[in-house]
Amino acid sequence: MSITVALDGMGGDYGPKVTIPAALRSLDRYPNLKLLVVGLEDVLQSELANHKNSAGDRFQIHPASQVVAMDEEPAKALRGKKDSSMRVAINLVKQGAAHACVSAGNTGALMATARFVLKTLPGIDRPAIITTLPTIKGHVHVLDLGANVDCSAELLRQFGVMGAMLVKFVEQKPNPTIALLNIGVEDIKGNTVIKEAAELLRNSGINYQGFVEGNEIYTSDIDVVVCDGFVGNVALKTSEGLAQMMIHHLKMAFKKNIFTKIVAVIALPVMKAFHRRLDPRRYNGATLVGLRGTVIKSHGGADVMSMCSAIDAAVTEIENDVPLHIERELKKLLGKHTSK
Repeated sequence: MSITVALDGMGGDYGPKVTIPAALRSLDRYPNLKLLVVGLEDVLQSELANHKNSAGDRFQIHPASQVVAMDEEPAKALRGKKDSSMRVAINLVKQGAAHACVSAGNTGALMATARFVLKTLPGIDRPAIITTLPTIKGHVHVLDLGANVDCSAELLRQFGVMGAMLVKFVEQKPNPTIALLNIGVEDIKGNTVIKEAAELLRNSGINYQGFVEGNEIYTSDIDVVVCDGFVGNVALKTSEGLAQMMIHHLKMAFKKNIFTKIVAVIALPVMKAFHRRLDPRRYNGATLVGLRGTVIKSHGGADVMSMCSAIDAAVTEIENDVPLHIERELKKLLGKHTSK
């Protein structure tokens, strides 16, 4: 299967200095992949000249005359930058010229633009951001991670259903487990919205397992954890900071004296494996689930390895035709057949 991805070449903190080498590395890894790198043509060409390109016509620069700043208001970007690299990349998905869009740009602008251009799937009020996090027993998918800071019980139900469908078709799990993030596992815990969402999820036709607390994100065998975007984003950023702190203190402990340095040499293979397991770059690439198309959000501070992970996520979703499968399942589970 030939796969075409539109890559926002200007997005993120580093722009083409990351997107160009990441694009070339991904093309080396996927012989069936074609990348349309969107952005300011002269800037992209200038960076491309610093790298060896053996991909031929599988690497193409698609011009755009504007760039959305990382701190730009989403509404302003949506109205005033219709030829931005982000908007053009999403348009390519809408037009059928690309199967997916990948961007490390402004999250709010990406969500607003993708929702406006691609629209949501039938039965979905708002898209959500979902990503994978490492756990003791493997990994877990968490949503929402910042797209919707205030959520009704019905929105949380929709997130649960979408998360279940994504895991079902990406990981080939016929009946993934779903849980709701709460301040306790007892039915009496939580606010009114959480309690109402729990009742809706129990009756949604998915494998709902009840509440989990924050620590259980990383210790349970749940496949999908559902929360609102405010809580999810705080949990994600806290987790990233904790992982960095643990790695930092381990390094400092090994550098303490000559004896710990000797131990460090012996433990080097274990340390490398530990770092690799917790390295957030391996989990970069969050899906804007609920859209009529595939859009992957990369971390704004992504390096080349991180950006490659985001492109990996796009390829995986395209290969598994995730939006189409989610739409079909949503019609069954949510019972809403009218198109928006």
